[in-house]
Amino acid sequence: MALAKEIMGCSMMGYKSSSSSPFLNQNKFLIRPNLVNPSRRRRDNLVHLRKAKKVRNKIKEDFKEAIAKHLDAFTDKIGRNVALELLSTEIDPRTKAPKKSREGVLKDWSKKSNLKAERVNYTAEFEVDSNFGVPGAITVTNKHQNEFFLETITLEGFACGPLHFPCNSWMQAKKDHPEKRIVFYNKPYLPNQTPEGLKALRQKELKNLRGDGSGVRKLSDRIYDYALYNDLGNPDKGIDFTRPTLGGKKIPYPRRCRTGRLPTDTDMQAESRVEKPLPTYVPRDEQFEESKMDTFSFGRLKGVLHNLLPSLMSSFKADKDFRGFADIDSLYSEGILLKLGLQDEILKKLPLPNMVSKFQDYNQGILKYDIPQILSKDKFSWLRDDEFARQAVAGVNPLSIERLEAFPPVSKLDPEVYGPLESALKEEQILPHLFGMTVQQALDANRLYIVDYHDIYLPFLDRINALDGRKSYATRTIFFLTPNGTLNPVAIELSLPYAGQSSRAKRVLTPPVDATTTWLWRLAKAHVCANDAGVHQLVHHWLRTHATLEPFILAAHRQLSAMHPIYKLLDPHMRYTLEINGLARQSLINADGVIEACFTPGRYAMEISAAAYKGWRFDTQSLPADLIRRGMAVPDPTQPHGVKLVLEDYPYGSDGLLIWGAIENYVRTCVHHYYPDSSLIRSDRELQDWYSESINVAMLIFATKHGGLHSQPQMTLSQFLPH
Repeated sequence: MALAKEIMGCSMMGYKSSSSSPFLNQNKFLIRPNLVNPSRRRRDNLVHLRKAKKVRNKIKEDFKEAIAKHLDAFTDKIGRNVALELLSTEIDPRTKAPKKSREGVLKDWSKKSNLKAERVNYTAEFEVDSNFGVPGAITVTNKHQNEFFLETITLEGFACGPLHFPCNSWMQAKKDHPEKRIVFYNKPYLPNQTPEGLKALRQKELKNLRGDGSGVRKLSDRIYDYALYNDLGNPDKGIDFTRPTLGGKKIPYPRRCRTGRLPTDTDMQAESRVEKPLPTYVPRDEQFEESKMDTFSFGRLKGVLHNLLPSLMSSFKADKDFRGFADIDSLYSEGILLKLGLQDEILKKLPLPNMVSKFQDYNQGILKYDIPQILSKDKFSWLRDDEFARQAVAGVNPLSIERLEAFPPVSKLDPEVYGPLESALKEEQILPHLFGMTVQQALDANRLYIVDYHDIYLPFLDRINALDGRKSYATRTIFFLTPNGTLNPVAIELSLPYAGQSSRAKRVLTPPVDATTTWLWRLAKAHVCANDAGVHQLVHHWLRTHATLEPFILAAHRQLSAMHPIYKLLDPHMRYTLEINGLARQSLINADGVIEACFTPGRYAMEISAAAYKGWRFDTQSLPADLIRRGMAVPDPTQPHGVKLVLEDYPYGSDGLLIWGAIENYVRTCVHHYYPDSSLIRSDRELQDWYSESINVAMLIFATKHGGLHSQPQMTLSQFLPH
């Protein structure tokens, strides 16, 4: 999944500082206070400390940033500097607060501000009492004009050895954010194991991250809060750009990150939009780094141009349509603009970022489609039934196929609204394609499979088919597992909304026997593929990997301290997700965005995604549980992962279980280290609050009951623990 590619780039427990780091070429700072041997610097019961700092510069620096950088270098000389203070894990008996060092400031900032090295070293000095104890936190005050990125602080010289304080966060200027930033020592603590000197700081930092739920968020803020999906439409542009709010009892949906933007002029319930190139708010540390943004921008540019190419081609042709398969082939072989000799003219008119000039082959890489490997060997493979079936288990979307357990399949929709629940599929229609088996024998032998898009599309068909240039059916596709271990499609059912006994709302097509039925069969497969592409992007990809993850990330930042071992485990994998989702709301899933333009449901795309969310269950999201739910595997304690696949040639299942097993083993080992028994989970207030907020607030899960929606009872993590 695309999401996995976004969040798996960092190490599991910390950020790399080598040249392969995701933070390359950014304006970031590595601070290493080096502690001088106390026996050599002891004076008046004080210990004199020194520290070093590294700065990482940006690749590109605009004029405003350059001016601010020079201003910081000048004002640093007169006391507007970066100040740090050590806080002990021990309480001062006089102040009842953590013991503090004397303030230390970074040295030589002005001298080194123009260095072009990837990282620049700085030093600073502290003074602490000899009975100070072990530092557990450091506060940072940035009195400069510019923010800077703090990677880590290292203290050397204490009896316990070097102390590391990872931060990986932007330090905002005091004028924008007056409160001191807190950086904790790199030792995980469960809440009830927190040293006395850090308990209040732990709670204070979480309170700062939660905010108060009010106000418009600034781009420099680090506030994690919730909002509904009420910013996808833009009613100020007209009725065609209005979209319903997703979330709440009417249309349940996961929460998104709150931006606090003002409502639109025409609808007080709709949040106003921020369009590209202006950035939308996500907490400052969630924003892309410079190198990441360059890579993302190039990929997005390529995707946008590929979306435009067919339209551009048709605009230069009299008949406005593809005339044949050769026109489609030219997207791969020549590139439409290159073929027409119009690339220079078009590229001059498109708002291309300057960064594309870095890609020497961008004419080839952007203006041409990559040839799929299967087409490079056989350009007509997509017409064949065996390739159509292979895609169901080894294509872009191997997540929809299920083992058929009863024939014919039955709808779960309300029959009073959508008509008879029974499928139009008949046993005699598929018998000729079952290699001599009866339907019941095929079911018993686990040889019948289904990709069923009937229930998710049918409620929207009247509205979809009323759109210009759209035509859709609700589809069911039946596959048979042949003796040689491959799947064959044996029937496709196309359904329209029920319109009375005399209407022909359902039609079944089977593998063709003549030229006429060949083309009808191919058209039926095309409708299946169109539905499959929509469900893949709207449900399996966007909903179940992006939308449902965002509330857990928000809740983690709000309820789990940076010192919490589970937060340390999750943090590298949560990074960038909020930014990706924010960009999606701007350009992909918004009204008239890429998703609505490219996929059959059009303006109803996100409502289909929300309809699928009604059946989302937290306890069925693991790979083994999902495989069992779809009948693609059965429980088997003798197998390495506790399940056995019923379909031998299922790459997603077999490969996925290997990856799942490796991740599960790693996570289980980490978690067991901190929670050797379940009583520690029950007593972990932060963990309990994280789970409770995720399920009962951030996700706001609703369940279907007797055709209606009702709020799910309050749930706690303890309910899922073994007794």
